[in-house]
Amino acid sequence: MGLLKFIFWFFCISYLIKILTRLFAPILMKRFANKMQDRFQQQFNQHHQNQQPPKQQEGKVTLEKTKTSTKSKSDNLGDYVDFEEVEE
Repeated sequence: MGLLKFIFWFFCISYLIKILTRLFAPILMKRFANKMQDRFQQQFNQHHQNQQPPKQQEGKVTLEKTKTSTKSKSDNLGDYVDFEEVEE
């Protein structure tokens, strides 16, 4: 009799857990997704605000130099060999 009672309660509890999971899982997942979205939005805003250059007056023109390449061509690259395809 004890084994039947255990099996009965086991299936009742597992069925109840299954129903509760189907009810609460979507709510919990949506809440988790919203929290993660808020975190990413905050990080993006912080990064974006730090990257913005200071605002200038309208009509003012400034020139910014870009870095020139520091690599110089070396004569020690080797010989260039021209080849032709040979059809057999």
